Amino acid sequence: MGFKLFSRTALITLWTLLFFSISVRSEDDCPEFECPAKDGSFADPCTCRRFYQCVEFFPYKNFCPSNLYWDDIKKLCTFKNEAVCGPVTTTPAPSTTPPPDTANTCDISACQLPYCFCSSDGTQIPGGLNKEDIPQMVMLMLDGAVNTNNFDDYKKLFRERTNPNGCKVKGTFFITHHYSKNSKVGGALREVICIRARVHPNAHIEVLKNDGHEIAVSSISDDSGLYLKNASSWIDELVGMRTLLTQQVDLGVEDILGARAPGLKPGFNDQYTAMIEYGFIWDSSVSALPLATPVWPYTLDYKIPHKCKAESCPSRQFPGLWEIPLNSHHVEGFVAGHCPYLDQCVFTNMDSDDIFEWLKEDFLRHYTTNKAPYTLAMHTNWFTYKEQVTALEKFMNYTNTLDDVYYVTATQALLWMTDPVGLDELILVDSWSCDPEEEKVDPPCVSPNQCALSHTENDISVIKYMTTCKTCPAVYPWLGNVYGKETEEKDVYPKFED
Repeated sequence: MGFKLFSRTALITLWTLLFFSISVRSEDDCPEFECPAKDGSFADPCTCRRFYQCVEFFPYKNFCPSNLYWDDIKKLCTFKNEAVCGPVTTTPAPSTTPPPDTANTCDISACQLPYCFCSSDGTQIPGGLNKEDIPQMVMLMLDGAVNTNNFDDYKKLFRERTNPNGCKVKGTFFITHHYSKNSKVGGALREVICIRARVHPNAHIEVLKNDGHEIAVSSISDDSGLYLKNASSWIDELVGMRTLLTQQVDLGVEDILGARAPGLKPGFNDQYTAMIEYGFIWDSSVSALPLATPVWPYTLDYKIPHKCKAESCPSRQFPGLWEIPLNSHHVEGFVAGHCPYLDQCVFTNMDSDDIFEWLKEDFLRHYTTNKAPYTLAMHTNWFTYKEQVTALEKFMNYTNTLDDVYYVTATQALLWMTDPVGLDELILVDSWSCDPEEEKVDPPCVSPNQCALSHTENDISVIKYMTTCKTCPAVYPWLGNVYGKETEEKDVYPKFED
């Protein structure tokens, strides 16, 4: 017995020492990392547990959270059995669009509000106003399905919070229909949305709309490869998702004005062609690399005034279509990396106070330079870590002490930009005003319908569940059949007419 115990203990010790020696040797033998490109995220050639974020050819080392590994194809941390360890040599995917026409650079004399806005580098304040005289807008932007797993988190985020004018704090939700899978973003993967929860609660979206939040669309299928597809696919995803929402939620087409591409991967020019033809007002798919002075939203009448983080940004002019770019979050030294989505940054070993100070430093770059809108974009992943939830609450409490900070929806921000006024005239901005008594409304849907619906995807037939305040459709709404009819005919959507 003693010998067996000793042998087992010795074996464990030997394995530990062997693993340690291999780890030390691999660290020692690992050459100094050199960025293969000016900007981007790249695999550590010595271990899948690390990756580097390159900014201006300088590498910043990052660690994946515990039990996660870097996937050099998807460019995120994921489970070991899903990760493709790098470095992986890739070639740029061919564009599916015709050769693009190059947009012209900004001509301020020809680009006038309210229909056009541009500046040479994107940092100019609208209306020529001074920073001290304008509100600091903050846009809470939440991506993905709204369901029973995250609805309470969202309610707590906004509960009892008001702006300096007494009106409720509001956010913008980018809705996807696809819900029963893991959410994978950025430097970490956190199992959330719903593997077991088989409910797509359109009734929850109804409540969000009823509370004054803005509902925008991302896609039906949340297809990460959508950016490589043609305009017809973008119509199916964006226009289809908008139509689906109008069928299942008390929303009209005129209520759903904006869109965001899955994974912040714009669809070259095809996405924007579809958006123009079908009456979308704004997009928020473009992200900017870390900048000392953040960029403001702009119209796509001219060339994008900053370098895009993705390689699939539009190159043509799309007059009148607004772009709300996501400035990359970062702090000095790039601690936790840089990220357009907050849940893409890696806050490993940071407590709520550390994360709060990180958010505050990031925010002050906007607040002390040009007050470009500060976007708090995230997925439901953010709410799976208590430290992050607490830090965000602390941050919102901090900004609530500043009498020039307003939490607004994307459309509210753009409406201010089309007719910018100073802080002393904000009372005149109808889209920002409210009657606090009228905001206290009853729930719109007390007893939603629970629908069990057949669905076939990839030749596999399943039953999917959803809740709705409307009548249950015949089959599960999906691409080409958002009305949920028992038919093989594909949906046809009417184009927007001026």
